[in-house]
Amino acid sequence: MNWRELAAAGHEGDEPTARAALRDPDPVARELALGALARMGALTDDDLIAALYDTTTAIRRRAVLLSATRVGVPLLPALHDPDPVVVEAAAFAAGEQQPLHDTVDDLVLDRLVVLATDASDPLVREAAVAALGAIGDERGLPAILAGCTDKPAIRRRAVLALAPFDGPEVQAALAAALEDRDWQVRQSAEDVAPFMSPDT
Repeated sequence: MNWRELAAAGHEGDEPTARAALRDPDPVARELALGALARMGALTDDDLIAALYDTTTAIRRRAVLLSATRVGVPLLPALHDPDPVVVEAAAFAAGEQQPLHDTVDDLVLDRLVVLATDASDPLVREAAVAALGAIGDERGLPAILAGCTDKPAIRRRAVLALAPFDGPEVQAALAAALEDRDWQVRQSAEDVAPFMSPDT
């Protein structure tokens, strides 16, 4: 299918053309179809769930990112994706999506904890730490604290993720971050510090 036609379909509200492209053998066409349907407000949860199992990494990643505000799309499969690019996006989306739920999905939370501490890809660890901070569940705090001693980019994100929490361990991690050798970590700690209770 012509890529130009697909791009135009999203702007013109041509749902039949965009929807037909979801089954196109060309992965670029399938990815463009997702974007076109999203642009016209016709993308369904079922469309996204199907795309999470596409054979092409870029399409799975696009589907995950489009699911960030769609609470009807379960992200757990994407958090187990074989490609870390998809897993990173899924962790980000989980952080965006989870607060929209009434309750925390325990399996998603458990997976984020594992990814934050054990993932070999530092970008995945960083995204998982950020998601745990966005969710704000106490069960994620140990993984966030572990992130405070990881690589600089992860330390920066972990310090920001401390904001919803309190307690002596949090205060100790924040104090250490204020003395971190990386200036961006120190800056993150300075950004968070005014919002933390000095009595915890």
